[in-house]
Amino acid sequence: MTNYGTIPTSSSPSGPPVNLEYISRAKERLKTGLGTRRPWREMFDIHCFNLPKSFHEAVARVRTNIAYFRMNYAIVVLLILFLSLLWHPISLIVFIAMMVVWLFLYFLRDEPLVIFGRLISDQVVLIVLAVVTIIVLLLTRATTNILSSLLVGVVVVLIHAAIRKTDDLFADEEAAGGLLRSSGPSSSS
Repeated sequence: MTNYGTIPTSSSPSGPPVNLEYISRAKERLKTGLGTRRPWREMFDIHCFNLPKSFHEAVARVRTNIAYFRMNYAIVVLLILFLSLLWHPISLIVFIAMMVVWLFLYFLRDEPLVIFGRLISDQVVLIVLAVVTIIVLLLTRATTNILSSLLVGVVVVLIHAAIRKTDDLFADEEAAGGLLRSSGPSSSS
């Protein structure tokens, strides 16, 4: 036996095929998606908190901070929802199952979704998944718990966004992804 001790380079045809390329693409897309998350130290820097001087300033801060920390805020809201579902195991299982569905049908898709030969746009997928998720979670009879935890999450995000100063954010507009635009006409002399 000349190949004793060698490691085979291909899987046997009798075993199920494993699509490692799909898994590596999924991991890369998750890293890219989580890469838009800002450092938590930056989000909770004590020196960057103060009350806004006016309602207009608070609204401007909320817009800027939500654009800048959107992935962090999504994680905070999902964490609050997850924690509230710990006392409702059926809802928690449904929540985790729907997150897996979201991952495969929305976040990890490389190619457009085609059903019965028809191309389904990302907006349709987003709307359908959101509606189905809400309906399925509400059918678990944890409606008050889910709605109250979403409300708490939104309030936490809005409070943080209103009191977090934005002076140090968006060093350049291109880093902001074009989310911040000048509200007045630019004057050039």
